[in-house]
Amino acid sequence: MNVLQIPFAEGEARLDWIELAQAIADGHQRPRAQIEDTFLYRGKDTLLSRSAWVDGLGIAVKSTTIFPDNAQIGRPVIDGSVSVYDDADGRLAALIDFFLVTKWKTAGDSLLGALRLANPDSRNIVIVGAGPVASSLCEAFTAGFPRARISLWNRTSAKAEALARKLGYVDVAYDLADAVSRADIIATATMSTQPVIRGEWLHPGQHLNLVGAYRPDMREADDTVLQRASIYMDSFDSTVDHIGEIRIPIVEGTISHDDLIADYYALDKFSPNPSAITVFKNGGGAHLDLMTSRYIIDKFQA
Repeated sequence: MNVLQIPFAEGEARLDWIELAQAIADGHQRPRAQIEDTFLYRGKDTLLSRSAWVDGLGIAVKSTTIFPDNAQIGRPVIDGSVSVYDDADGRLAALIDFFLVTKWKTAGDSLLGALRLANPDSRNIVIVGAGPVASSLCEAFTAGFPRARISLWNRTSAKAEALARKLGYVDVAYDLADAVSRADIIATATMSTQPVIRGEWLHPGQHLNLVGAYRPDMREADDTVLQRASIYMDSFDSTVDHIGEIRIPIVEGTISHDDLIADYYALDKFSPNPSAITVFKNGGGAHLDLMTSRYIIDKFQA
Protein backbone atom coordinates (compact mmCIF):
# COMPACT_ATOMS: atom_id res chain seq x y z
CA MET A 1 0.00 0.00 0.00
CA ASN A 2 1.45 3.35 -1.09
CA VAL A 3 0.65 5.82 1.70
CA LEU A 4 1.83 9.40 1.44
CA GLN A 5 3.84 10.45 4.50
CA ILE A 6 4.41 14.15 5.19
CA PRO A 7 6.94 15.11 7.88
CA PHE A 8 6.88 18.45 9.65
CA ALA A 9 9.69 20.44 8.05
CA GLU A 10 9.09 19.34 4.47
CA GLY A 11 5.37 19.92 4.77
CA GLU A 12 5.56 23.30 6.48
CA ALA A 13 8.03 24.75 3.96
CA ARG A 14 5.25 24.95 1.37
CA LEU A 15 2.45 26.44 3.47
CA ASP A 16 0.95 29.93 3.65
CA TRP A 17 -1.32 31.24 6.41
CA ILE A 18 -3.62 33.26 4.17
CA GLU A 19 -4.00 30.37 1.74
CA LEU A 20 -4.90 28.05 4.61
CA ALA A 21 -7.53 30.44 5.97
CA GLN A 22 -9.09 30.49 2.50
CA ALA A 23 -8.91 26.69 2.27
CA ILE A 24 -10.84 26.43 5.54
CA ALA A 25 -13.41 28.90 4.25
CA ASP A 26 -13.71 26.92 1.00
CA GLY A 27 -14.08 23.67 2.94
CA HIS A 28 -17.21 25.06 4.57
CA GLN A 29 -18.81 25.55 1.15
CA ARG A 30 -18.86 21.76 0.80
CA PRO A 31 -21.53 19.53 2.38
CA ARG A 32 -21.63 19.80 6.16
CA ALA A 33 -19.10 17.53 7.84
CA GLN A 34 -20.10 14.47 9.77
CA ILE A 35 -18.23 14.82 13.07
CA GLU A 36 -17.76 12.42 15.96
CA ASP A 37 -15.73 13.31 19.03
CA THR A 38 -14.75 11.09 21.94
CA PHE A 39 -13.29 12.57 25.12
CA LEU A 40 -11.67 10.43 27.80
CA TYR A 41 -10.31 11.92 31.02
CA ARG A 42 -8.01 10.81 33.82
CA GLY A 43 -7.63 13.69 36.23
CA LYS A 44 -5.95 16.50 34.29
CA ASP A 45 -5.03 14.16 31.41
CA THR A 46 -7.17 13.99 28.28
CA LEU A 47 -7.53 11.76 25.22
CA LEU A 48 -9.43 13.43 22.37
CA SER A 49 -10.33 11.19 19.45
CA ARG A 50 -11.87 13.20 16.64
CA SER A 51 -13.08 12.00 13.26
CA ALA A 52 -14.70 13.80 10.34
CA TRP A 53 -16.03 12.97 6.92
CA VAL A 54 -16.68 15.66 4.34
CA ASP A 55 -18.25 14.35 1.15
CA GLY A 56 -15.87 15.01 -1.71
CA LEU A 57 -12.95 15.86 0.58
CA GLY A 58 -12.26 12.68 2.52
CA ILE A 59 -12.04 11.30 6.04
CA ALA A 60 -9.70 12.31 8.85
CA VAL A 61 -9.08 10.67 12.18
CA LYS A 62 -7.04 12.60 14.73
CA SER A 63 -6.17 11.25 18.17
CA THR A 64 -4.68 13.69 20.66
CA THR A 65 -3.25 13.12 24.13
CA ILE A 66 -2.93 16.12 26.45
CA PHE A 67 -0.89 15.54 29.61
CA PRO A 68 -0.33 18.95 31.28
CA ASP A 69 2.17 17.65 33.86
CA ASN A 70 4.54 16.54 31.09
CA ALA A 71 5.86 20.10 31.05
CA GLN A 72 7.43 19.46 34.45
CA ILE A 73 9.47 16.52 33.16
CA GLY A 74 10.51 18.04 29.86
CA ARG A 75 8.15 16.03 27.65
CA PRO A 76 5.58 17.38 25.18
CA VAL A 77 2.25 18.21 26.75
CA ILE A 78 0.46 17.25 23.51
CA ASP A 79 1.02 14.29 21.21
CA GLY A 80 -1.02 12.27 18.75
CA SER A 81 -1.53 11.07 15.19
CA VAL A 82 -3.40 12.16 12.03
CA SER A 83 -4.66 9.75 9.36
CA VAL A 84 -6.40 10.82 6.15
CA TYR A 85 -8.53 8.38 4.14
CA ASP A 86 -9.55 8.67 0.49
CA ASP A 87 -13.13 9.75 -0.08
CA ALA A 88 -13.67 7.47 -3.08
CA ASP A 89 -12.52 4.07 -1.82
CA GLY A 90 -11.71 4.50 1.89
CA ARG A 91 -8.03 3.61 1.57
CA LEU A 92 -5.49 5.14 3.93
CA ALA A 93 -4.16 7.95 1.76
CA ALA A 94 -1.81 9.93 4.00
CA LEU A 95 -0.11 10.04 7.37
CA ILE A 96 0.73 13.64 8.23
CA ASP A 97 2.88 14.84 11.10
CA PHE A 98 0.54 15.46 14.03
CA PHE A 99 2.29 18.65 15.11
CA LEU A 100 2.21 20.07 11.58
CA VAL A 101 -1.56 19.61 11.27
CA THR A 102 -2.24 20.78 14.83
CA LYS A 103 -0.13 23.93 14.53
CA TRP A 104 -1.60 25.05 11.22
CA LYS A 105 -5.18 23.99 11.96
CA THR A 106 -5.34 25.72 15.34
CA ALA A 107 -3.77 29.04 14.31
CA GLY A 108 -5.33 29.00 10.84
CA ASP A 109 -8.77 28.45 12.35
CA SER A 110 -8.37 31.49 14.60
CA LEU A 111 -6.85 33.54 11.80
CA LEU A 112 -9.92 32.98 9.61
CA GLY A 113 -12.16 34.10 12.48
CA ALA A 114 -10.07 37.23 13.01
CA LEU A 115 -9.90 38.05 9.30
CA ARG A 116 -13.69 37.93 9.12
CA LEU A 117 -14.49 39.69 12.44
CA ALA A 118 -11.65 42.05 13.39
CA ASN A 119 -10.91 45.52 12.08
CA PRO A 120 -8.77 44.83 8.96
CA ASP A 121 -6.64 47.85 9.91
CA SER A 122 -5.88 46.45 13.38
CA ARG A 123 -2.56 47.76 14.71
CA ASN A 124 -2.31 46.32 18.21
CA ILE A 125 -2.61 42.59 18.94
CA VAL A 126 -2.19 40.96 22.35
CA ILE A 127 -1.54 37.23 22.60
CA VAL A 128 -2.25 35.78 26.05
CA GLY A 129 0.01 32.79 26.67
CA ALA A 130 3.57 31.85 25.79
CA GLY A 131 3.42 28.23 24.69
CA PRO A 132 3.54 26.62 21.24
CA VAL A 133 0.01 27.76 20.33
CA ALA A 134 0.84 31.35 21.24
CA SER A 135 3.91 31.13 19.02
CA SER A 136 1.81 29.85 16.10
CA LEU A 137 -0.75 32.60 16.63
CA CYS A 138 2.04 35.17 16.41
CA GLU A 139 3.03 33.75 13.02
CA ALA A 140 -0.52 33.56 11.70
CA PHE A 141 -1.67 36.98 12.91
CA THR A 142 1.50 38.62 11.61
CA ALA A 143 0.60 37.25 8.17
CA GLY A 144 -3.03 38.31 8.46
CA PHE A 145 -2.43 41.75 9.98
CA PRO A 146 1.00 42.81 8.74
CA ARG A 147 0.69 46.38 10.04
CA ALA A 148 -0.06 45.31 13.60
CA ARG A 149 2.39 45.12 16.49
CA ILE A 150 2.06 41.98 18.63
CA SER A 151 2.58 41.84 22.39
CA LEU A 152 2.74 38.73 24.56
CA TRP A 153 1.39 38.42 28.09
CA ASN A 154 1.90 35.36 30.28
CA ARG A 155 1.34 34.64 33.97
CA THR A 156 5.06 33.91 34.13
CA SER A 157 6.65 36.93 32.49
CA ALA A 158 9.94 35.12 31.95
CA LYS A 159 8.23 32.72 29.53
CA ALA A 160 6.77 35.60 27.53
CA GLU A 161 10.19 37.24 27.46
CA ALA A 162 11.81 34.01 26.25
CA LEU A 163 9.29 33.58 23.44
CA ALA A 164 9.65 37.24 22.45
CA ARG A 165 13.43 36.80 22.20
CA LYS A 166 12.99 33.64 20.15
CA LEU A 167 10.57 35.24 17.68
CA GLY A 168 12.35 38.56 17.54
CA TYR A 169 9.37 40.61 16.32
CA VAL A 170 7.03 40.79 19.32
CA ASP A 171 6.94 42.80 22.56
CA VAL A 172 6.11 41.73 26.11
CA ALA A 173 3.14 43.13 28.05
CA TYR A 174 3.31 43.11 31.84
CA ASP A 175 -0.13 44.51 32.75
CA LEU A 176 -2.85 42.35 31.21
CA ALA A 177 -5.78 44.66 31.88
CA ASP A 178 -3.95 47.62 30.34
CA ALA A 179 -2.75 45.61 27.34
CA VAL A 180 -6.24 44.23 26.66
CA SER A 181 -7.89 47.64 26.98
CA ARG A 182 -5.55 49.09 24.30
CA ALA A 183 -5.67 46.14 21.89
CA ASP A 184 -7.58 45.85 18.64
CA ILE A 185 -7.33 42.05 18.75
CA ILE A 186 -6.84 39.79 21.78
CA ALA A 187 -6.11 36.09 21.33
CA THR A 188 -5.93 33.73 24.31
CA ALA A 189 -3.97 30.48 24.30
CA THR A 190 -3.85 29.29 27.90
CA MET A 191 -4.59 26.11 29.83
CA SER A 192 -6.77 27.99 32.30
CA THR A 193 -9.92 26.65 33.93
CA GLN A 194 -10.72 30.11 35.34
CA PRO A 195 -11.37 33.23 33.24
CA VAL A 196 -8.35 35.41 32.53
CA ILE A 197 -10.16 38.04 30.40
CA ARG A 198 -12.63 40.36 32.14
CA GLY A 199 -15.52 41.97 30.34
CA GLU A 200 -14.95 45.37 31.92
CA TRP A 201 -11.58 45.60 30.12
CA LEU A 202 -13.18 45.47 26.66
CA HIS A 203 -14.79 48.10 24.47
CA PRO A 204 -16.74 48.07 21.18
CA GLY A 205 -14.68 47.48 18.06
CA GLN A 206 -12.38 44.96 19.71
CA HIS A 207 -12.09 41.34 18.65
CA LEU A 208 -11.45 38.57 21.20
CA ASN A 209 -10.29 35.23 19.84
CA LEU A 210 -10.56 32.43 22.43
CA VAL A 211 -8.35 29.46 21.63
CA GLY A 212 -7.22 27.68 24.78
CA ALA A 213 -10.24 26.08 26.43
CA TYR A 214 -10.97 22.59 25.08
CA ARG A 215 -12.56 20.76 28.05
CA PRO A 216 -15.96 21.11 29.74
CA ASP A 217 -14.27 22.64 32.82
CA MET A 218 -12.13 25.22 31.00
CA ARG A 219 -12.78 28.93 30.40
CA GLU A 220 -10.71 31.95 29.41
CA ALA A 221 -13.39 34.69 29.40
CA ASP A 222 -15.76 35.65 32.19
CA ASP A 223 -19.54 35.93 31.99
CA THR A 224 -19.42 39.69 31.39
CA VAL A 225 -17.39 39.16 28.21
CA LEU A 226 -19.98 36.82 26.76
CA GLN A 227 -22.94 38.95 27.87
CA ARG A 228 -21.46 42.03 26.18
CA ALA A 229 -20.22 40.36 23.01
CA SER A 230 -21.45 39.14 19.66
CA ILE A 231 -20.46 35.46 19.77
CA TYR A 232 -19.20 33.39 16.83
CA MET A 233 -17.37 30.08 16.60
CA ASP A 234 -15.92 27.63 14.12
CA SER A 235 -18.42 24.84 14.79
CA PHE A 236 -21.56 24.64 16.88
CA ASP A 237 -21.32 20.85 16.76
CA SER A 238 -17.85 20.55 18.29
CA THR A 239 -18.04 23.48 20.72
CA VAL A 240 -21.38 24.28 22.34
CA ASP A 241 -21.93 21.06 24.31
CA HIS A 242 -18.27 20.13 24.84
CA ILE A 243 -16.27 23.20 25.86
CA GLY A 244 -16.77 25.08 29.12
CA GLU A 245 -16.26 28.47 27.47
CA ILE A 246 -19.74 28.21 25.94
CA ARG A 247 -21.29 25.25 27.74
CA ILE A 248 -20.98 26.59 31.32
CA PRO A 249 -22.62 29.99 30.73
CA ILE A 250 -25.44 28.33 28.77
CA VAL A 251 -26.08 25.76 31.52
CA GLU A 252 -25.98 28.50 34.16
CA GLY A 253 -28.31 30.73 32.15
CA THR A 254 -25.79 33.53 31.67
CA ILE A 255 -26.28 33.33 27.90
CA SER A 256 -28.54 31.26 25.67
CA HIS A 257 -28.24 29.48 22.35
CA ASP A 258 -29.91 32.51 20.77
CA ASP A 259 -26.83 34.57 21.64
CA LEU A 260 -24.64 32.42 19.36
CA ILE A 261 -24.70 34.20 16.01
CA ALA A 262 -23.00 31.86 13.56
CA ASP A 263 -20.35 29.26 12.87
CA TYR A 264 -18.27 28.74 9.73
CA TYR A 265 -21.17 27.13 7.88
CA ALA A 266 -22.72 30.62 7.86
CA LEU A 267 -19.61 32.65 7.05
CA ASP A 268 -21.76 35.29 5.34
CA LYS A 269 -22.85 36.35 8.84
CA PHE A 270 -19.26 37.09 9.89
CA SER A 271 -18.25 40.74 9.52
CA PRO A 272 -16.36 43.41 11.51
CA ASN A 273 -18.58 45.56 13.69
CA PRO A 274 -17.06 48.75 15.13
CA SER A 275 -20.01 49.15 17.48
CA ALA A 276 -19.70 45.67 19.03
CA ILE A 277 -17.23 43.42 20.81
CA THR A 278 -16.84 40.32 18.67
CA VAL A 279 -15.86 37.01 20.25
CA PHE A 280 -14.72 34.00 18.25
CA LYS A 281 -14.43 30.66 20.04
CA ASN A 282 -11.93 28.31 18.42
CA GLY A 283 -13.36 24.91 19.30
CA GLY A 284 -11.48 22.86 16.75
CA GLY A 285 -12.87 19.65 15.36
CA ALA A 286 -11.67 16.93 13.03
CA HIS A 287 -13.36 18.55 10.03
CA LEU A 288 -10.88 21.42 10.43
CA ASP A 289 -8.04 18.91 10.70
CA LEU A 290 -9.33 17.34 7.49
CA MET A 291 -9.51 20.66 5.65
CA THR A 292 -6.02 21.57 6.87
CA SER A 293 -4.68 18.14 5.96
CA ARG A 294 -6.09 18.37 2.45
CA TYR A 295 -4.45 21.77 2.03
CA ILE A 296 -1.13 20.32 3.27
CA ILE A 297 -1.42 17.34 0.91
CA ASP A 298 -2.26 19.53 -2.08
CA LYS A 299 0.68 21.84 -1.41
CA PHE A 300 3.04 18.92 -0.80
CA GLN A 301 2.08 17.28 -4.08
CA ALA A 302 2.04 20.48 -6.16
